[in-house]
Amino acid sequence: MTMNIIGRKEEIRELERLYNTDSSEFVAIYGRRRVGKTFLVKELFKDRVAFWHTGLSPYDRDKKYLLRDQLQTFYYSLQDYGLQGESCPKSWLEAFRLLEKLLDQKDDGSRQVVFIDELPWMDTARSRFIPAFEHFWNGWAARRDNIMLIVCGSATSWMEDNLINSKGGLFNRLHHEIKLYPFTLSECEAYFHSKGMAMSRYDLAQTYMVFGGIPHYLSLFEKGLSTPQNIDLLLFKKDAKLKIEFDRLFGSLFKNPEDHIKVIRLLAQRRGGCTRKEILEATGLKDGGGASDILKGLAASDFIAAYCPFGEGKTERYKLTDSFCRFHLTFIDGHKSIDPEFWQKNNRSVRLNTWRGYAFEELCFAHIPQIKRALGIAGVSTTESSWIVETADRKQQMDMLIDRTDNVVNLCEIKFYGDAFTIDRQYDALLRSRTQTLTDHLPRKKTVHLTFLASYGLKQNEYSSQVQSVVTLDDLFGR
Repeated sequence: MTMNIIGRKEEIRELERLYNTDSSEFVAIYGRRRVGKTFLVKELFKDRVAFWHTGLSPYDRDKKYLLRDQLQTFYYSLQDYGLQGESCPKSWLEAFRLLEKLLDQKDDGSRQVVFIDELPWMDTARSRFIPAFEHFWNGWAARRDNIMLIVCGSATSWMEDNLINSKGGLFNRLHHEIKLYPFTLSECEAYFHSKGMAMSRYDLAQTYMVFGGIPHYLSLFEKGLSTPQNIDLLLFKKDAKLKIEFDRLFGSLFKNPEDHIKVIRLLAQRRGGCTRKEILEATGLKDGGGASDILKGLAASDFIAAYCPFGEGKTERYKLTDSFCRFHLTFIDGHKSIDPEFWQKNNRSVRLNTWRGYAFEELCFAHIPQIKRALGIAGVSTTESSWIVETADRKQQMDMLIDRTDNVVNLCEIKFYGDAFTIDRQYDALLRSRTQTLTDHLPRKKTVHLTFLASYGLKQNEYSSQVQSVVTLDDLFGR
């Protein structure tokens, strides 16, 4: 039943548990667009679905007719699952009443799985969708004992506001919520292996730097092509499948995406992130609820994340965390003419090597549990951030600090190389300076452990002895 699903073991276990209860269940699955929500439900339940409907994407559609079109497609889904003798509903109250009638007709006492995909798309302006949906659940489905209502949505902030944290008629009605995250490196490896596609871990890491572990993007890779060839095929060739994916993403998630994109573009240029004040000043957004909703929506959809940099107290910064968006804004956005074989021709260029260095840092931040496990501190509470500090004679950037409650701070140097990294005399002096700078800013009870996150480890020489621990690319593939 689940042999085609990579990972998602906890989610599968929970969905199967809810399916086998003797009461009606209401489940929300949410997460970044293209992360595999629909695929999970399709593969897990297959022939067990009594009704399936997918909301109509608002992207590039005339808003004037969107409600009419949403109701029409819902009506078509009802017909596909057996409804007869009814005309197209003119409101969502009528539409859900027809769904109740269909489920009544099909009810044989067994579990009825009702799956509504991309639920936020159905809530168009002045449609009164939410009251009708509330009435369907509260007034009909919840009173039965065999309904399993599963709803999905990529507009995560909508899901949180209207379902998960609802203060209206759906308050405390949701029985379970499942947030689906992108694949880890290990899951990416398992996915390509399941497709019979050979790829080294070095190339898998680069694939992750571009596509961020999003299953849909990985599914577009062609067997027999190299990683650079696949990147060109999907992003740089004429009519590449993902060339306009960036605009589609935001157009399908947010009703007025222009301001969201302004924030994303800004953060793509600021490695250390920006404070809220800096974002408002740079984008021209007005302070208040609108800006808060934009930041909340981007964070909820896993495009950005808020963090407090080391040494800056409770000063919160926002940084771009979505690999695909960062790649698009670096190499595609604003470029009128792009070589269709750009990646293959520039694969060993300084520009791409520089990008790989920065992108690998973000990959490491996305695999903190694996790093902690490799360091033997999986059970220790930690906070992680980069740190830029200005001393009297220089500005120093520390790639990652892991501040631990056991009085150790791992000062992590992050290096993506095709071979073991070598510390020379000049770099040794820089490392000693950074270690001393960090030590000077820490309480006396804290100890600094110099740590390397290097794709193929360190070459042993007279300068490597000061390094306390090394985490390799293989460690990042840990489960």
